[in-house]
Amino acid sequence: MIPPLLIYRRSSPSYHPTGIQDNPSTPKTTKHNTNQNMAIEVVSLTEADIPGAVEVIQQAFADDPYFQWVFDSSQFNKQRNYDSLAVRCLWGINNALFQVARETTPDNGTVDSEQRSSSSRILGVSCWLPPHPTAEPESWYGWFQGWMLTWRQVLNNVWHWGRGGLITRRYWIWKARQEEAQSAIWDDPRGYYFCNIVAVSPDAQGRGIGRQLFEAVTEQADREGVKCYLESSRNVPNVQIYEKMGFRMKKEMVCRDGEDVCMLYCMVREPNTEK
Repeated sequence: MIPPLLIYRRSSPSYHPTGIQDNPSTPKTTKHNTNQNMAIEVVSLTEADIPGAVEVIQQAFADDPYFQWVFDSSQFNKQRNYDSLAVRCLWGINNALFQVARETTPDNGTVDSEQRSSSSRILGVSCWLPPHPTAEPESWYGWFQGWMLTWRQVLNNVWHWGRGGLITRRYWIWKARQEEAQSAIWDDPRGYYFCNIVAVSPDAQGRGIGRQLFEAVTEQADREGVKCYLESSRNVPNVQIYEKMGFRMKKEMVCRDGEDVCMLYCMVREPNTEK
């Protein structure tokens, strides 16, 4: 179990979908040519990618309904948020499936992968948690890594004199509703690929990058025969977009704090075994 200190974002995607909506038929490929000179490749996140990845997430999630509900905009600290996301990304490199979509220039084999990585622009980010069978206890390594993440987030709180505008009461309201939803929905003992974040830079949306990031994991889930799960904070158009990728609505999650309500839409994707 991951300690509940993802200060920026709950376990759900939402902000890439404009790109998927505009181009729902993007080919299933890890590397995709978008024009004569540029290509998109989806690769595992590295430490060098973290600044660019965090920038994409912050830009893409700025108008998210959940974000606006769980943060006090008058107290929001963008640098605190950046540092929290950076810590999360660092954890994800070795403990989850964190990937980036990069724009690259074809090099005909004349440029090595390290040089290409340092010179390419990050256009999208995906953060998935791997399935964890219910019968398997958490490993000591996983426990240690989880608490290292917690400790680094605590240090961020100390360094920035607080949580950067996070309304902790609402955060825990959401955590309680999420636990209820997952207890009702998650019935597969093999576990689920849990889509935490998929984000595409606003100026790169409409090119099918979000779909590429999704398919990098959903195709793996298909090969393994494992389900996928996500929570979306937008009904329209996100739910319809996810349905085109095989997800089906399972539950509407109502996060209520007085008269202020945030709706989340829980969806599950069955593995496609016909491929």
